[in-house]
Amino acid sequence: MKRRKVELVVISDVHLGTYGSHAKELNKYLSSINPKTLILNGDIIDIWQFRKSYFPKSHLKVIQKIINLASKGTKIYYVTGNHDEMLRKFSDMSMGNFTLCDKLVLELDDKKAWIFHGDVFDASVNHAKWIAKLGGLGYDYLILINRFVNWCLIKMKKEPFSFSKKIKASVKKAVKHISDFEETAIELAIENKYDYVICGHIHEPKKIKKTTKIGSTLYLNSGDWVENLTALEYNKKRWKLYHYEENILPDEEESIPEAEKLLSEQLITTVLLSK
Repeated sequence: MKRRKVELVVISDVHLGTYGSHAKELNKYLSSINPKTLILNGDIIDIWQFRKSYFPKSHLKVIQKIINLASKGTKIYYVTGNHDEMLRKFSDMSMGNFTLCDKLVLELDDKKAWIFHGDVFDASVNHAKWIAKLGGLGYDYLILINRFVNWCLIKMKKEPFSFSKKIKASVKKAVKHISDFEETAIELAIENKYDYVICGHIHEPKKIKKTTKIGSTLYLNSGDWVENLTALEYNKKRWKLYHYEENILPDEEESIPEAEKLLSEQLITTVLLSK
């Protein structure tokens, strides 16, 4: 399969190691592209909910695919999030084409992009972490139940349904939280004269231009690979919000060198030891 050449790709909130992660679909997407730069914008490996008993082959394949891309010349930036915050003790580490950091500023065609996960704006993460962790566990099981319900609906030839999206749309507090998050990111980006502000964290894919009295910025959120299955792609000075579609991406088995398999397994071991 011929891979699409992409200048820059941003993905976030994959939550590898949880039942909700669509690792197989992400692996297909990564197999379809040849990015010059790949930014992993937080919550890629869910260390909060990491289980020794649950890390299937499809999840390991995503890590192997990322390592494979780096070995073939793709520049990888892993920006830490709250679910993989334990990796922050290794921040600013670089190894070949791989860089681990907490935030990132990139020059893109004479414009500045400010990239960070976004948990810094979340009071529940910063001041009541146990509540956030409990909520994350509940969300994981909600997604698992939702998948079973949707399997039944599809068998009955009915449209699938998203519990969490319905909750987010109907609960005023959730809607306000998302709105406040976006407004805060936009205001800070304009104040600091960033042309683009790129976040993850809230699982809400978005691309919106915002202008105020003192300037303007383009707010971008890469969404997630739990419900929305989205990514951001930058090509020829333009941003695109990519939505995964099952029917246009054939599955492709790719042989991964033994050295890269070993490296990915060592990474998982490091995660387990850091808990």
